Amino acid sequence: MSRARAMRQRLPTPVTDLALVMAAAMDVWLNTWEHTPLELALAAVGCTALAFRRRFPLSVFLLTLPIALMQDVAVAVLAALFSLAERSRNRRLLATCVALAAVASSTPWPLAEVDRTMTLVFFVYSLATAAAPVLFGQLLQAQRDLARRLAEIEEAREHERALHAQAVLARERAQLAREMHDVVSHQVSLIAVRAGALQVATKDADAREAARTIRSLSVTTLDELRTMVTLLRASGGDATELTPQPTLADLRKLVESGGPHVELSGELPPTVGTPAQRALYRTVQEALTNVRKHAPGARARVELRQDGDGIGVTITNTPPSRPSLSLPGSRQGLVGLRERADILHGTLEAGPTAEGGYRVRLRIPLSAD
Repeated sequence: MSRARAMRQRLPTPVTDLALVMAAAMDVWLNTWEHTPLELALAAVGCTALAFRRRFPLSVFLLTLPIALMQDVAVAVLAALFSLAERSRNRRLLATCVALAAVASSTPWPLAEVDRTMTLVFFVYSLATAAAPVLFGQLLQAQRDLARRLAEIEEAREHERALHAQAVLARERAQLAREMHDVVSHQVSLIAVRAGALQVATKDADAREAARTIRSLSVTTLDELRTMVTLLRASGGDATELTPQPTLADLRKLVESGGPHVELSGELPPTVGTPAQRALYRTVQEALTNVRKHAPGARARVELRQDGDGIGVTITNTPPSRPSLSLPGSRQGLVGLRERADILHGTLEAGPTAEGGYRVRLRIPLSAD
């Protein structure tokens, strides 16, 4: 923001108008000699009219024209032209007003014998002088239009980014709903089957009633789960089939598909639960995808580990060996991974390394399985 613009914003509008009226009146007083009372009255009207230049710019300009007859360069006329140019988009009107101001300034007053050569010189000079505030006013008008347009574009982009982020999160929630269906429904179904078997086999009346209640609650839970999963998947976009999801058995194939620059080390116990396996696989998949996109030529290492009461994976890559291409991305992959980790009561950490690479670390407690 320029200093003049900042000053204009700090000063109240009446103060600015009063200062401009006084400046125009001082200009007339210093540059007028032996004028009639009528001419002075017209000059006073023109100077006072500047206070209304924002509401009636064309009328104010016409009221200041008599001042241009009295002196070559009049502050009141230039200020009126600037106000008109700042608010009007009619180029023909502005050109006409510039010509009127130039004619008024170059016309000898009082009318006497006209020196055509000098009059022409004065006209060209007056034309250039009158055009300056008009050009400046049009420049400010274009600047305001551009700023308003840029604000609209930025607002539209923010709205588009928000919609895109919501769509990505909705798809991720649909994926999580599918996995919840695979895991939870399977376990609840086993509970219902075991409860039904117990209800048939037991001879104790209380145990039979308890088994019947457990089976009934399991069936009700399954129905509610299917309804909830259907709603979650509908909010995530197109429905997807409940196909088998990748596990740790597919992790080596995923690493090998990354090329010779990706290494896999470490092992995990075979007792790792299915939800944890899927979270580990998706974390490695997302991290290797980001390496290929943002760190071309970098070497990556995938380390599986078990530390006490938790399991996890760390994916670390070296700095890129060549510049990366600008590829589109949602920037929501890590958000989805963190949602997976939170569901399993785990943690996900991601950030640059001291060597200039990047590291993604996932840890899941064994109790979450």
